Amino acid sequence: MTTPAQHPVRSSVAITGGYVVPIDGAPVENGTVLVEDGVITAFGAEVTVPDGVPVLDAAGRWVLPGFVEAHAHLGVHEEGEGWAGADVNETTAPNGAALRAIDAIDIDEEGFRDALEGGVTAAVVKPGSGNPIGGQSVAIKTWGGRTVDEQVIRSSVSVKSALGENPKRVYGDKKQAPSTRLGVARVIREAFVAAQDYAARRARAAEEGKPFDRDLAMETLARVLDGELVWDQHTHRHDDIATAIRLAEEFGYRLVVNHGTDGAKIADVLAEKDVPVIFGPMITSRSKVELRDRAIANLARLAQAGVRVAITTDHPVVPITFLVHQASFAVKEGLDRDVALAALTTNPARMLGLEDRVGALRAGLDGDVVIWSGDPLDIYSRAERVLISGTEVYSLADGVRERRERF
Repeated sequence: MTTPAQHPVRSSVAITGGYVVPIDGAPVENGTVLVEDGVITAFGAEVTVPDGVPVLDAAGRWVLPGFVEAHAHLGVHEEGEGWAGADVNETTAPNGAALRAIDAIDIDEEGFRDALEGGVTAAVVKPGSGNPIGGQSVAIKTWGGRTVDEQVIRSSVSVKSALGENPKRVYGDKKQAPSTRLGVARVIREAFVAAQDYAARRARAAEEGKPFDRDLAMETLARVLDGELVWDQHTHRHDDIATAIRLAEEFGYRLVVNHGTDGAKIADVLAEKDVPVIFGPMITSRSKVELRDRAIANLARLAQAGVRVAITTDHPVVPITFLVHQASFAVKEGLDRDVALAALTTNPARMLGLEDRVGALRAGLDGDVVIWSGDPLDIYSRAERVLISGTEVYSLADGVRERRERF
């Protein structure tokens, strides 16, 4: 009987001779990145490559960590599949805290192939914004497993929540609550009050040694209150961002603003309160009222005020391949180029608690490395080779590697 191959495959490789940009340190000319058993063990100008480790020559190329898409709907909102592939919003009840994005991800969806072409090796997949509380997100690699479980970086990262037009439209069209902004805020507030009470009853039952009936939604929200999960708040308009901050301070949870396209109006407030922003998508029309003041330059204004920023395509709203191009457009509109690269790598990793695995070229992190033909912020540059856990999964010449090895 043949023993199945290990999935995802963790390989050893040395990438030599390139212009190495680790993101959280100074670039290295003619540098080497050494990956052993799927993990980066060394990088720099003076790295000894052990005997037997394969070598990739990156001379004349740029070498960077794989990009991290901080807010995507890969596999839960499948492109070209219509109703059959639309699993991003369970809009049958306003509180979807018991839902998990991982349960609806199709890893054969075309967007995963596009991610590799754009140098994206990790993505945080989230439910949509149809509900005031949408469900749990999951951080995954963009290739390498037979099932999504084999691609998981962290199974529970955050809880997606939405303010603004989307939830009020979804439930207003049904002629049920919440149909206003104040109604949406009430749903969130009531859910957290119930979660506080639930956590107190659970603790008392444990102390008294009594049985306790668990509730999946309340368990999830209790993890948010405990600081274990981030609260990912969909919000564009500055007044909705103010509501997001108000709720976070009322209940003491860790807030990350998602979108924040109008947030420059209160950039000083976000900076003072150390609320990070996952900004975007940028290459879109002003398709609804809350986007009328959307501008790519708003990202630069947020960063200049001291707000920690990441960049999102909100895939498939903008194709995930264009994540790096959005960064290029932001630089054109005033964003510092080093901040732009951090917004694709270290910043999203740190915002969402993934910095121990991805986001930089540093010893101990996963060997997710991309070799670019040149500066990735140059519109003409292309991702030529993509490695996940040291295994090459994409090359410009050969396309995407086979997902599953034959047994």
